[in-house]
Amino acid sequence: MSAVSSQGLFSLSARGAAGRARTLRALLPGLSLALVLIAIGWLNPRAISYFGFSLMLNLAIPIALATVAQMFVIAGNELDLSIGTFVGFVGCVTATFLRDAPLLGVLILLGSIGVYAFLGALIYLRNLPSIVVTLGMSFIWQGLAIMVLPKPGGKAPDWLQAITAFKPPFVPFPIVAAVVIALIVHFGLMRTSYGLILRGSGGNPAALARAGWSLLRAKVTLFALAGVFGVLSGMTLIGITSSGDANIGNGYTLLAIAGVILGGGEFMGGRVSPIGAVIGALTLALAASSLLTFMHIPPDWQVAANGGILIIVLAARALISRKEA
Repeated sequence: MSAVSSQGLFSLSARGAAGRARTLRALLPGLSLALVLIAIGWLNPRAISYFGFSLMLNLAIPIALATVAQMFVIAGNELDLSIGTFVGFVGCVTATFLRDAPLLGVLILLGSIGVYAFLGALIYLRNLPSIVVTLGMSFIWQGLAIMVLPKPGGKAPDWLQAITAFKPPFVPFPIVAAVVIALIVHFGLMRTSYGLILRGSGGNPAALARAGWSLLRAKVTLFALAGVFGVLSGMTLIGITSSGDANIGNGYTLLAIAGVILGGGEFMGGRVSPIGAVIGALTLALAASSLLTFMHIPPDWQVAANGGILIIVLAARALISRKEA
């Protein structure tokens, strides 16, 4: 009887420790953002204000949208190495065709989303590695962007600039937009039945196929959603910067991947977190635009410092995962 009781107590203790580890894992993206904000507030207290957040998070929304786009691809156990150049291509189309010939611009953007959906079908049907396919597409998007806008220029549509320049009372627009994006994507992917199917295509595709669901349709949907949010990212970026450049989104590929991982996502198993991904994007945006600048780190070293932040967070996640296991 004593041995049975001891085993029961040990089992309860193990489950309690695993539960605490899972809770800590879920809170890690928020803790990372809080630490960055505390550091910024300590280095420059004036930055913690309405104007300060508006300035620091000025480019956070395009990064968050690109991160969500990458998250949909990762949810299907794939990886998109073309999202950065795709954002640049969308930006060039937005600054030219969408302003001067709106109908043609809309058709081009819808066609680009269709290309993304086609890539999902191609990768699934031909069993191609997504890294190779999307790497090749990155050169195509870059070339198309240069063809559309050979040199920096163009201008964002007035209505788009008006949206991105909106200033709500009390809370800066980037924070409001980030909350709205996170909640909408969280509800669609985590709280709906088809969202469960989309995540299941990466978590357990064999079981999903046995249940009669189409893996092809799930893959196409995930890539199409990535295209939609990539288009929104490029349009928002041009609305903020007011002009286009073929290279404007090149750094977004690594930022998007880092944001998903920083927010609790994993490359395998369909484990992603929309809210965590948006928080991860905000954390990287704040670290890159403000924290490292306030620390007087030279621009040449800021990319390395960003990598260091990511490595620290991943190390903490690895320790938590080991405790959870």
